[in-house]
Amino acid sequence: MVDLLRLAHVLGATVLFGTGLGIAFFMVVAHRSLRPDLIAHVAGTVVIADTIFTATAVILQPVTGALLAYQLGWSLSEGWIVLSLVLYVVTGLFWLPVVVIQIRLRDLAREAAEAASPLPERYYRLYRIWFAFGWPAFASVLAIFWLMLTKPSIAWF
Repeated sequence: MVDLLRLAHVLGATVLFGTGLGIAFFMVVAHRSLRPDLIAHVAGTVVIADTIFTATAVILQPVTGALLAYQLGWSLSEGWIVLSLVLYVVTGLFWLPVVVIQIRLRDLAREAAEAASPLPERYYRLYRIWFAFGWPAFASVLAIFWLMLTKPSIAWF
C-alpha cells in the first residue's frame, strides 16, 4: 500500500510541476507572437489542461500525502510537512488567480481575434500579473520538492 501511495503522490507532484511548467511555456510563446488568434487557441487549451490535470492533482496531492504520512507513521506536525503544507497553500493562493486570469486572457484574445483588432491594453496588464504570479508558485513547488526529498529537521521554536 505504501508503495502505491508513494507512486500516486510522486506522480501527482510531477503532474503539478510538469503541467504548470508546460502551461507557462506555451502561454509565454503564444503571447510573444502577439497574434490574438494563436493566443486565444493556446489559452483555451491551457484552461482545459488546468481543469483536467492541475485541478485533479491539486485535490489528490494532500490526500495521498496525508495517507502516505499516516502509513509511514509520520506526524503531520513534523516541521518539513508543515512547511510543505504552508508552501502548498502559497502555491494555491497564486495559482487560483492565475486560472481566472488565463480565462480572461483567452476571452480578450478571442474578442480581439473576432474583431480583427490588436490585443487591448487590459490583456497586457493581466498578462503581466499572470507572469508575475507564476514565479512565487514555481518557487514554492520547487521548495516542496526539496522538502519531500530531504525531509529536513525543522524546529519551529
